[in-house]
Formats: sequence, C-alpha cells, structure tokens
Amino acid sequence: MALHKYDYLFAIGTIFAFLDAWNIGANDVANSWASSVSSRSLTYIQAMCGAAVLEFVGAVGVGGRVADTIRTKVVDIGAFEQAPALLMLGMVCAVIASSLYLTMATRIGMPVSTTHSILGGVLGMGFGALGPSGIVWVGYEDDGSVDIKAGVIQVFLAWIIAPVLAGTAGAIIFSITKYGIMLRSNPTMKGLITIPLYFWLAGSLITMLLLWKGGDYEVQLTGAQIPGVIVAAGAAFGMTVGFFLIPYFYRVVIKEDWQIKWYEFVKGPMLLRRGEIPPAPADYRGVVRDFYEGHLDREELEAERARQAAVVNTEHDVEAQHEKKTVVDHATSDTSLNNDAPAHARAPATEANDDVPEMNMYGSHIRKNGIIGPRPAGSILKPGVLFWWFKWVVFRGVDIDIHEQQAKKGALTGDLAEIHARGDHFDNKTEYLYTFLQVLTAASASFVHGANDVANAIGPYATIFQVWNTGEITGAKSAVPVWILAFGGIGIAIGAWTYGYRIMSNLGNKITLMSPSRGFSMELGSVIAVVVATRLELPVSTTQCITGAIVGVGLCNGDWRAINWRMVAWIYTGWIITVPVAATISGCLMGAITYAPNWS
Repeated sequence: MALHKYDYLFAIGTIFAFLDAWNIGANDVANSWASSVSSRSLTYIQAMCGAAVLEFVGAVGVGGRVADTIRTKVVDIGAFEQAPALLMLGMVCAVIASSLYLTMATRIGMPVSTTHSILGGVLGMGFGALGPSGIVWVGYEDDGSVDIKAGVIQVFLAWIIAPVLAGTAGAIIFSITKYGIMLRSNPTMKGLITIPLYFWLAGSLITMLLLWKGGDYEVQLTGAQIPGVIVAAGAAFGMTVGFFLIPYFYRVVIKEDWQIKWYEFVKGPMLLRRGEIPPAPADYRGVVRDFYEGHLDREELEAERARQAAVVNTEHDVEAQHEKKTVVDHATSDTSLNNDAPAHARAPATEANDDVPEMNMYGSHIRKNGIIGPRPAGSILKPGVLFWWFKWVVFRGVDIDIHEQQAKKGALTGDLAEIHARGDHFDNKTEYLYTFLQVLTAASASFVHGANDVANAIGPYATIFQVWNTGEITGAKSAVPVWILAFGGIGIAIGAWTYGYRIMSNLGNKITLMSPSRGFSMELGSVIAVVVATRLELPVSTTQCITGAIVGVGLCNGDWRAINWRMVAWIYTGWIITVPVAATISGCLMGAITYAPNWS
C-alpha cells in the first residue's frame, strides 16, 4: 500500500537524489578522465563526451537491479522494521546531507569519495534516530570474525588501503616503462614492440574488472575457468591490437606518413606495403603533438627565470633614471599630453587578441575561439543571439581550457613551474603510443564506475521509492527499477558535462607533471588497485585510488619535490572531513524532525 501521505518526502527525496547523482558526475567522474585530459591524450570535450555516454550506459546497461536497503551497512535495518516510514525519512535526510556536502566540495574544487559521503549521511541518520547504539561501528561475520566491508571502520581502512595499493601499482608500471623504454636508445621502436604486451595486460585487467566488479549480470564460469578466460581475453586483445595498430603506428610515427588516414588502421599489415612517402606540405604539423607544451624542463626554467630577472633589473634602472627627471604636473598632463610625450608616459594602446578570454555574466571565462565564442551584438530575440545563448547553455561546462585552469596560481598551487621542471621530459613520439592505452583504461574505468557507483545515489532513492510504494521494508535489498537506473545515469552524465571541469582543474598537472606514459601508468595502477581490492573484498574508493596512483607515479621522478604536497594535503583533508560533515548534517536533520514537538 502506497504511503501517499508522505508524497512530499518522496518528492524531496527525488530532487536531492538527482542532485546527488549530478554531484557524482561532477566530482567523481572527473577522476577517471583527469589524467587523459591533463596529459593531452584527449581534449576536455572529448573526455566529457566519453564520460557522459559510458557512465550512462554502464549505469543503465549493467547497473545493479538490486541495492542495499541501507547503503554501506553502518545501520542495522532491523531497527526500522516496525517503522518503515521512519526509514524513508532517514534515507531522505541521508541523501540531502550527501548531496549538500558534495555540492559544497565540488564548488571549492575538493575531490572527495561519494561512497563515503552517502555513508556519512546514513551514519548521521542512524545516530539521529537511534543514538550511538544503533550504529554498526565494526561489522562481524556469522563466525564472529571482523567484516571490514561493514561498519564505520571501512572508512579508516580505505584512507590507507586505496592510496597505497594504487600508488604501488602505478609506480611499478611507470618504473618499468621509464627505465625499460623511455630512457633507452631508440625508445619509439622499443615502445612499438612492447605496446601489444601493455594492451594484453590492460585487456586482462579490464576483463577482471568486468568479471569481479562488473554490474548486474551473471557470470557462468567456474573458479577454475575464470583465470583462463582472463588471460585468453587479454591475449586476444593484445594480438588484435598488434595486428592492426602496430603497422599503423609504424607508418604514422616512425615513417611519418602524412598521407595515411586514421581509419586505414583496419588494413593492418597491408600498410607496410605502401610506397615511398612524398615530402609533406609546408603547413603539415603531424599527428604527434608536444605533450609537454607549457611545461619547461630544468634547464629551460633556469634560463627563463634568469631572463626575467635581467628584464626586472633593467626596468628598475629605467625607473631610477625617470625619478631624476622633473615631475610633470598631473593635472596639466591629463589635458595636454599628446603623442609627442615620452613613450613611457603614454597610455599603452589596446590590441585585439583572439586568444584573450572575456568574462561572461557569471564570471567564468569564455574562449573567443571556443565553441561558444563572444556574444553577438543586438537584441536577445535576434536569431544569432538566441543561438549564442543555446550554445552557452549546452556547452558552457565543456568549452573550457583545462590546462589554463590547472596553470592558474592560487594558495594550493605553489610553484608549479618548479614542480613540473623536476619531472623528466620524454620523446613525444614514444609518448604518443601510450595515448591509446590511456584512453582505453579511462573508458573502461568510467564504464565500470557507472555500473557500480550509481548505487551511491540511487540506492537510498530506491529504498525511499520502495517504502513509499509498498509501505514496508522487504528485506536487506531493495529492488531498483530500470527507470531509477536511468534517472541516476542521466544525473551523472549531466553533472560530468556541466561541472566536471571544477574538480579536473585541481587534478592532473596541479599535483605533478602529466604525460601519456605517466597517465597510463596512473590509470592502470588505479584499475589494479580496484581489481585487487574487489577480489580481496577490501573497501576502497576510486577517488582515493587515482590520487594514490598520481602520487606514486610522481615519486618515480626521483624527487619528492616533483609533487605538489599542498594539493595532496587538500585532497586528504576532503577525505577526512567527508564522513563527519555529512553525518552532522544528516543527524541534525533526522534528530530535529524525529523528535520535534507536534500536536499529537
């Protein structure tokens, strides 16, 4: 029997569940793609297109059709069996607290764990309704052993397990790549030979991810068959890549064949039979870009700072000479100054520059050469102006130069030029080989994230809907209709598209120097940590995994100063305060509503 007298609770829960899903997209999804964008393997709009599609498909296609009635198992469901409506109220308070906290964290650019955010909301709800005795601080199995997947203890373990696992895995992968390929003679050819092996490893790990962490699908394999399937799937993937992509890479990267088209990779070995390559046009730039654009190495930075110091000293000398001259009366000069005045006294002429961003009505920068462009002159009813507003609404969140945002100075940035200069610059052609691996791992992680972490938003909402629709608690699991999965998937996709840049601006190059080989190692290290933790049933967060991997790879530069420890401390602060803040908001709401005076 539907509890129609609580329709308002269902409506409030719907609004804040969508806000929670939107924040998961804006805060959590950025973690999957930050290194790909920061290393210039993908543009920001390409990454967000991939994120929006893969997160939605993962959520709706293989998202769990059942979810824990009480997400994260920190409150005993038995306490609410006689009062289902109270559980409904509690889940509403939990999702309000989680969404408000995530909104605040995303706004100030703090990457946090969305899993721990909803855990804090549920914890506070349980504390507000039942007191401390109603909280599962440490979970136990039936045999009396500790269950680290249940209870509040999982939060503290995740702070250690996730970064250490991912950082170690990422550091090992990057060290092998760095010393086995990047620093050797003829690194491009060596990279070309080893790329199929990396695709084999990546394919096997992705298979593990889908088999062990996947979504709502049943794997018809025995325990003995799964390792063989994992190895075979990875090997088949690696050989397929070797057959089709290696000849393409050889022609494009080694031979610099400017005539070949990207879709010709399907020809495989036939590409090796192409004839001599004619001289390239004068304006041809090649497919390999400078992945270290805007980042100076140690020698370049020292030379640039010496040049700047010389310029400053020259300006000081000029100012000293000017002070010796007669000071012109300002009132007179304002009316009589003309082009015959000394050059230093004239106002500088303003020059048009298409690359200079202009401010929009909300203070965000719009690139004049971007998708949106400057607002046309004229009335808002003119077709050109209306079309501009349409582009502003649709593309405002993706028409962003992430590299410019990451380069902005602030209290948390420190001396980024100095930090980046402590990282090695490798051959761009070799780096190009890793862009495809990086995109593959990012896309796979995004798909699996959509399948699993959508439950952080729609799990509590499914409980709200179930209680409102049936008037009872059916057990430890709540059924999740497909429309709820689509509801959560749309929220995640919109959040990534409209506001993902806020978190991405604080990741990647704001922590350490990024490049495709580094980004691939980080993402693969994060995937390994998630796979291992899932298999061992250890509680980890994808946010904490990618941060740990970034730090681990950054330390492989051989200098601890190659990492922006201010930003790392900022991120860790976000992890520590997530549960207390979300729990406080939820607990205050639940306690105030539950025990408020009323006419009865």
